[in-house]
Amino acid sequence: MSTSVSAHITGTVWKIEVKMGEQVTEGQVCVILESMKMEMPIEAPAAGTVEKVLVVEGQPVEEGQVLLTLSS
Repeated sequence: MSTSVSAHITGTVWKIEVKMGEQVTEGQVCVILESMKMEMPIEAPAAGTVEKVLVVEGQPVEEGQVLLTLSS
């Protein structure tokens, strides 16, 4: 079963903190978005393994856009 990690704001992907295949814990910062000169961490909603990273650093994203998926 996959879990989506989505952007909660519109912004730009500033930094991707995880790689495909990496184990993450619930609450771990996966991506940092930049919006209006503020850095906003996007955390894993659950523990799992990074299945796919769907964005690249510098890419603009919309609120609700899926950034990566986790498998449990």
